[in-house]
Amino acid sequence: MGGMDNFIIAVDKSLRVMAGIASSNRPNPSAGMEEVVLADTERSHSAALMRVNHVGEVCAQALYESQGRFSANESMKEHFRQAGREEEDHLAWTAQRLKELGSHPSLLNPLWYAGAYAIGAAAARMGDARSLGFVVETERQVEAHLTSHLQTLPVQDEKSKAIVMKMRSDEAEHGAAAHALGASELPLPIRRIMQVAAKIMTTTAYYL
Repeated sequence: MGGMDNFIIAVDKSLRVMAGIASSNRPNPSAGMEEVVLADTERSHSAALMRVNHVGEVCAQALYESQGRFSANESMKEHFRQAGREEEDHLAWTAQRLKELGSHPSLLNPLWYAGAYAIGAAAARMGDARSLGFVVETERQVEAHLTSHLQTLPVQDEKSKAIVMKMRSDEAEHGAAAHALGASELPLPIRRIMQVAAKIMTTTAYYL
């Protein structure tokens, strides 16, 4: 496959991700669960949190795509491809839940994707150990966000909770896998910057 073919495939994938078009290889954790009646404020809150989670998965696709593309290690490339495939399940699940809640993905998905892609490329250029360390820290922060969502989702919204719980479990596995491959811990200032950037993104995505 030539360079132009690879470019077209990459562009097509990025457009699909930003549009929220994804397919799942695993069953949706909420499949078969009964949809309950939510008050308007509860439905709006659930939808906003799922939009935040969907943005996180858009960013995950961009990060893993760029980290794999710019890594010089074939085993690392395969690791990022596999992780990206599992994260695509999350993208599909959150997109479906948004539709069920009568809402939509973030209007700023192109911005989130582009920013995450650039960050992933920069992380890859720092070497495999630092790139994996970036994954570990990212997954640690994502786990914390998902845990907070479980605490604030409407009590009766079991469908959203089932999706978030499975996502949290997968993120923990991804972080552990990256750590086992030789991740090095990121310096504290970089971790702080990541936290601030994540706060800005999640706060904005809640509304947009």
